[in-house]
Amino acid sequence: MIETPGEEFTAVRGEAFVLRTWRPGDEDALVHHANDRRIWRNMSDDFPHPYTYAEARRWILQCMENTNDDIHHAIVTPDGPCGGIGMRYLMGNYRHTAEIGYWLGASHWGHGLATRVVAAFTQHAFACQGDKLQRLHARVFEWNPASCRVLEKAGYTFEGIWRHSCLKDGEFADVHIYSMTRPDFEARIP
Repeated sequence: MIETPGEEFTAVRGEAFVLRTWRPGDEDALVHHANDRRIWRNMSDDFPHPYTYAEARRWILQCMENTNDDIHHAIVTPDGPCGGIGMRYLMGNYRHTAEIGYWLGASHWGHGLATRVVAAFTQHAFACQGDKLQRLHARVFEWNPASCRVLEKAGYTFEGIWRHSCLKDGEFADVHIYSMTRPDFEARIP
């Protein structure tokens, strides 16, 4: 399932998809899939709406110039880029924890692709990041049960709810927390 073992987090090949760095030429697909209010509603406020070509160019340039340990990949099917997945390390005492985030264009919902992508990304992250990565976690807005199911099917553990903790789209929301630790991951390896 993993295309490139080793120290570098480059590309991951899965069943009917590849995860790779965003690059010039992805703008049309990025705008096509990301400029959807349903996607924006489930993302952090860093994710713009409307999603314009200027935003797509800015994002691709930011990914190419990445100078920290954040990882941002395009989800690419035979039809081209259709979503994104990535992780961002926390800081200080939490520097061995990263937050995972992902989104998928609506035309690809309901076919199990998100679950396969999250599972492959998680496996690759723990394999390539070594002891530096001890925990991945995800935050999911209460109105997104499909994302909760994706994480559960990918082996993440539900930890609890941060009640009334987030303001999104003018509404305070509960946030569901899921995680996978390195010991959880290693226990899954046959």
